[in-house]
Amino acid sequence: MDYKKSKASVTTITRDLNQLDSETENIYQTVMIISRRANQISVELKQELNRKLEEFAYYTDNLEEVFENREQIEISKYYERLPKPTLIATQEFLDDGIYYRLNEAETEGQ
Repeated sequence: MDYKKSKASVTTITRDLNQLDSETENIYQTVMIISRRANQISVELKQELNRKLEEFAYYTDNLEEVFENREQIEISKYYERLPKPTLIATQEFLDDGIYYRLNEAETEGQ
């Protein structure tokens, strides 16, 4: 998924709990769904960033040499400006973009 085109806000905003738990009717399940999706997004973004930064990696034995690479700095700054994974996951949940299912054993016990 292209997280760069996400409609999620970059800053934290206050959410209405009634709107968040309207689908699951349980705020704790909603938070767990969003947090698991945020972890997935975080891992994907980290892997993508590492792949891009690996192109600029220097493998030298001398620790005193520090290379300042302009492209590497720009890539890092770009990823820092993206919305946080929790904000992206929350927006996806509100837009019905997350598929989830509840465990049958949990629902029967209630």
